[in-house]
Amino acid sequence: MTTPDNAAEKPAEAPADTAPAATGVAAQDWDTASADPQYRAAVVDLLGALAYGELAAFERLAEDAKLAPTLSDKAELAKMASAEFHHFEQLRDRLAAVGAEPTQAMEPFVAALDGFHKQTAPSDWLEGLVKAYVGDSIASDFYREVAARLDSDTRGLVLGVLDDTGHAGFAIEKVRAAIDADPRVGGRLALWARRLMGEALSQSQRVVADRDALSTMLVGGVADGFDLAEVGRMFSRITEAHTKRMAALGLAA
Repeated sequence: MTTPDNAAEKPAEAPADTAPAATGVAAQDWDTASADPQYRAAVVDLLGALAYGELAAFERLAEDAKLAPTLSDKAELAKMASAEFHHFEQLRDRLAAVGAEPTQAMEPFVAALDGFHKQTAPSDWLEGLVKAYVGDSIASDFYREVAARLDSDTRGLVLGVLDDTGHAGFAIEKVRAAIDADPRVGGRLALWARRLMGEALSQSQRVVADRDALSTMLVGGVADGFDLAEVGRMFSRITEAHTKRMAALGLAA
């Protein structure tokens, strides 16, 4: 799943000696945390959503490669698609390892994710790049927020599959070059990115609302420390990160 340049986009971490110690579920490993059936269900949902997201990202990058203007661009996207499929395999294997059937775990999220991609189908190469950079990064930010409240084993897996596959720098370079060549492109892509922002946030909220275990993870219960006010702050942080990505692309938020 594509994410922005982590060094530039992620909040600065506290020094090791002042960082707060993990508490609750975040301080436990999978074997301990999964004794709670509600937590186990939430993690299966989360991994199912991520797995289908990675599979869809693989398919979309393969399609985007057909629009690439040069052979080198095609090869670059093919490499990124391969990385996304590897992430999918990791999630699929983890679901199987914890006793969940991967296809069944992914199925509840197919309609919402397919609907999002259908409503935001790019019309050209540049829109596809912006979608992968902006749209996927919003989803990645959401999952990173959730990961902070996961057990250590699941958290490590989730953060690993959210690593940037190289699309961030690639998209920034190509979009900025296109705007330099024709500044009118910037206005069109800025409108497109704003639409992606709204659709991505709506889709994330729908996914959570439809799954009781995930909802509980966000507003309390198995996710130690989350509450409704924190959910509001979470979405504010996601919006702020989106604004920074727009600036990196040379687009107005």
